[in-house]
Amino acid sequence: MAFALGALVLSASLAVITYELSRTYLLRQRESSLEQQTFVNARLIRNRLRAGEPDIAALLTSLSPQHRSEHALHLPQGWFGGSPAAGPESAPVALRSKLLAGHVQVQVFRAGDEPRLAVGVPLPEVDAAYIAVFRLLELDRTLRTLRNSLIVAALLTAALGALTGRWASRRLLRPLADVSSAAVSIANGDFDVRLDGGPDSDLASVTRSFNLMAAALQERIRRDARFASAVSHELRSPLTTLVASVEVLTARRHELPPRALSAVDLLAAEVRSFQSLVEDLLEISRLDAGVADVALQEVHLGEFMDHALPLSRIGPIDVEYGPGAADAMLAADKRRLERVVANLIDNAEQHGGGVTRVRLERRPGRARIAVEDNGPGVPADERDQIFERFVRGRTGGQRQAAAGVGLGLSLVAEHVRLHGGAVWVEDADGGGARFVVELPARP
Repeated sequence: MAFALGALVLSASLAVITYELSRTYLLRQRESSLEQQTFVNARLIRNRLRAGEPDIAALLTSLSPQHRSEHALHLPQGWFGGSPAAGPESAPVALRSKLLAGHVQVQVFRAGDEPRLAVGVPLPEVDAAYIAVFRLLELDRTLRTLRNSLIVAALLTAALGALTGRWASRRLLRPLADVSSAAVSIANGDFDVRLDGGPDSDLASVTRSFNLMAAALQERIRRDARFASAVSHELRSPLTTLVASVEVLTARRHELPPRALSAVDLLAAEVRSFQSLVEDLLEISRLDAGVADVALQEVHLGEFMDHALPLSRIGPIDVEYGPGAADAMLAADKRRLERVVANLIDNAEQHGGGVTRVRLERRPGRARIAVEDNGPGVPADERDQIFERFVRGRTGGQRQAAAGVGLGLSLVAEHVRLHGGAVWVEDADGGGARFVVELPARP
């Protein structure tokens, strides 16, 4: 727009200046030529009147040029015209008054839509005054053609300026688009993206800085992932010992006094929570390191849910099937999909007052697994945050340690993303929250 406006202003200014200069020059040239012709005719009239020319009409008719001019002569007897249509009325009144006062007059005026030039010459030697009125149609057509040509040229120049501005802005903003695209890729987890500065030396510093930032970010994430993975691996050995010890104590709990029995139960609960945390951290470290393996296979959704739900720690759960949902076929990793279902059910039990319904639905090219709970629901401003790591909602700080540390739903989101699907939470029909997992389904 700036290029187009600038081109339009410059071309319009140039067009106006060109038109005015051309108009002034052409009009002066025509005025000078017609004035000379008028003075020649005035001398001829003066000589004829001195010689006693009796036929005034014939005298005016003989003047040139007749086809583009009108002639009128003022004598003591009054005004005489060269033709019935020509007379003193063809000239402005002010010009006639000044002419009869003895002054040479030149004036451009319009008669209707036609431009005309009137030239008046006093002839005091013979007590007369002569007026010639010339039509300027050719000059007017020339100026109109010039004006229209300049208008078209100004519009074409503005259009050319717009095209040039669009090309230049695209060329200038292309590096910003590349930076934006690279930033989006990094935000989506592709840390190998780098910018190519090309031959433009002005972008070299920006490209170099961006690539250094991306490399530093990638290295830091890898370092954090390696650290989490190393810590998790180191914790597995003592954790295995703790689990084995707790199992021995639990197996002989009938031999323990009541106070020791309470301590063993509390220890068992904490060890189970700790074991789940370590497993989640190991899984997240593999995801962050980009080494998570996805073993896709044909999965019959109805049979999968019949197999996955009995694995839940809360007992049998009935499943509702929407039209065509029981026969839906997925390309999925069974282990990860089982983890998704288990985490959603555990989340409903720990934070949502228990599972109220599990429903399968079918959409064109998609299949949905919905888990509804009996809780207060999730506020709209937290529905995206709860899928982030270590986020447990507004009341998370009031929950017991056994309620988890906020990794379950983040792992659900990661597993669903690996399958090319989506997960979200919405309000259930009867109150509570409804967690929906949508996955691509085979035809």
